Amino acid sequence: MLKTIKIIFLLLFLSANALAGSDGELELSKKNKPTKDCFEPLNRLTFSLNQSLDKAIFKPVAKGYRALPSPIKKGTGNALKNLSTLVTVPNNVLQGDFKLAGINTGRFILNTTVGVLGIFDPASEMGFPKYVKEDYGQTLGAWGVGPGCYLVLPVLGPSTIRDTAGMFVNVLGGDPYYNVSTNANNEYLDAELFAATKILTGVAFRAENIDSLDNLQKNSVDFYASVRSVYTQDRENKIKNLERGNIEVIYNDDDWEEIEPK
Repeated sequence: MLKTIKIIFLLLFLSANALAGSDGELELSKKNKPTKDCFEPLNRLTFSLNQSLDKAIFKPVAKGYRALPSPIKKGTGNALKNLSTLVTVPNNVLQGDFKLAGINTGRFILNTTVGVLGIFDPASEMGFPKYVKEDYGQTLGAWGVGPGCYLVLPVLGPSTIRDTAGMFVNVLGGDPYYNVSTNANNEYLDAELFAATKILTGVAFRAENIDSLDNLQKNSVDFYASVRSVYTQDRENKIKNLERGNIEVIYNDDDWEEIEPK
């Protein structure tokens, strides 16, 4: 109960801060407005730092991961996606989509048991609807909270005040996997394992999108501005649950896709 109260107060507090960078507009405009880059000089500095880390560490590791046998990569991706369901379900509930919350709960139970901790995906084979990730940043957006200012976080990359607020909710009780592995005393899960899965999620994402990011950088006059545009467009589309009938999805990850109008 105490954690629930903390989450509610955090959402209210950070929502107010997010609105400070969105001209006080509570409702999302039907037309996407550019997210304000209030901290652009600092963001560009952090972006350059991240690029240096990517070149020295993340990209080489991602290339190594990419070279693994396909069954290993697929099983790893399935397991990581299964874990993300633990955050998706409460966000389905918070957004009022109780039917989808029930479907995703069933998906998680089936894939965790029959699918051996999510390594296999029997739910999809049985005809479950396509899985769509949700997070607390998307929920805030669905509630009408504007994105606030654009942020580039060290290592984590592009974000906004609203989406960063959503990240804090995870560690205050919004992520059951974080709670069980970090706060509960058990012999199977611990904080190190939680951190390892998050790092592996980032590596898998980077491995899937090596070519896409390289092409984006090669064809961009300003790579920083291109990444900012891609991220903010994708987040707005996810919040509005837009169908991508008229856009080409280039990225291969459901978390953050590069989209380009046809």
